[in-house]
Amino acid sequence: MSAMSNWKDGFRDGLPIFMGYVAVSFTFGIAAQSVLKPLQAVLMSASNYTSAGQFAALGLIAAACSLVELAAVQLVVNMRYSLMSCFISQKLEPGTPTFHRVLMAVGLTDEVFGVCAASPGRLKPSYAYGVMSAALPGWVLGTFLGVISQGMMPPRAMSALGIAIYGMFIAIVFPPVRKNSRLALVVLASMLGSALFDKISLLAQVTPGFKIIILTVGIAGTAAALFPLEKKDPATDSSPCPAPRGGQAQGSVQGSAHGSAHGSVR
Repeated sequence: MSAMSNWKDGFRDGLPIFMGYVAVSFTFGIAAQSVLKPLQAVLMSASNYTSAGQFAALGLIAAACSLVELAAVQLVVNMRYSLMSCFISQKLEPGTPTFHRVLMAVGLTDEVFGVCAASPGRLKPSYAYGVMSAALPGWVLGTFLGVISQGMMPPRAMSALGIAIYGMFIAIVFPPVRKNSRLALVVLASMLGSALFDKISLLAQVTPGFKIIILTVGIAGTAAALFPLEKKDPATDSSPCPAPRGGQAQGSVQGSAHGSAHGSVR
């Protein structure tokens, strides 16, 4: 199959992601109105394709957290992408040039990872580029529509859409929790941990960014050690590997831990 045919197949498979991204990033654009200028919000979405990282950044920027704290939170929240990149690299042909690997890593979101990981056999870079070409513009477009919606919608509607992020986290966390008791334990531990940080006076002094770091690393790390995943051959396995995106595939322990902890900390 030619590179163009692979790209078209990837573009077709990425269109549902495009529609989902427009909806989710629209809520990010609404949330960003009170923290960032419109151009800043759009540039953030164009350079940082991670809903969990961007929503976490908004809360930290609003709280006037330090750049070190902001960078540390982004490192922890987005660390899962290094694992996804390692998995995807194993699905590529051994001789795939380095520049293809780098470009694919830049646009690898949770949903793009899920689609690419589910593709049968070896992954072609052209297919991955097709998925990204369809999906990623939706994230930027939704943000743009969200930030320019101020003044165009009734205040009550804006207020209602402002809580859509919590609905997104519920939609992300609870469907896999119903099927996996281990994930249910992770989510419960995250909720209890977040409550402890709010109720215990000593823990309440910890800044929001480090609360997210402590809960994500502590709970996700413990769960990963207690419940390791079975190894599979990425070249022959046609099922998608469990994946996170605080708004963007969501089956991993880290995604569930961060989603619950972040929702409570905010």
